[in-house]
Amino acid sequence: MKMILPFFFVLSSLLVSYSHASVVDFCVADFSVPDGPGGYACKKPATVTVDDFVFAGLSATGNTSNIIKAAVTPAFAAQLAGVNGLGISIARLDLAPGGVIPFHTHPGASEILVVTQGKICAGFVSSANNVYLKTLYKGNIMVFPQGLLHFQINSGDNPAIAYVSFSSSNPGLQILDFALFANDLPSELVEATTFLDDSQVRKLKKVLGGTG
Repeated sequence: MKMILPFFFVLSSLLVSYSHASVVDFCVADFSVPDGPGGYACKKPATVTVDDFVFAGLSATGNTSNIIKAAVTPAFAAQLAGVNGLGISIARLDLAPGGVIPFHTHPGASEILVVTQGKICAGFVSSANNVYLKTLYKGNIMVFPQGLLHFQINSGDNPAIAYVSFSSSNPGLQILDFALFANDLPSELVEATTFLDDSQVRKLKKVLGGTG
């Protein structure tokens, strides 16, 4: 009897979990209504087509003519309606020589990056401030845990390309440099929290379009 009871409780837990599993095959995003914290509402199944599950945007080279010499082409729920609610998404990363994706974080997802062209220096910093850094080549893969600051730099002489997949259909994004210097956060507060002097802060604000 003592051995049967634990087995019964395990079986019961499995049955309860199964009973709460999704009873729909998918939840294609309905762009006619705003999205919320849980994602987009579902389109009526009768209006879903195969095109809701197909996206051709990652075949095009991103425009790297910008200050960071980089481009990210996303296929998140907003671009690929079929990933809504599935807990997956993907993006293409183009880096011109000298291009960089500055320190940033995805609050809602972990990330896997695979290099398909060129050489990319990538890394992340743990909550214990340990640095995990590696130069990646074609075919190499690196994982970036959810919420941790990370970056990518083209460390070669030619354009680099990578594809990044996420554990969410809407991983979110916050770039540290932009959060500090591309808005109206008062310079004296930035100086106090970063230990930069006034001239450095104002220079960076000018470069990134910030005020204050």
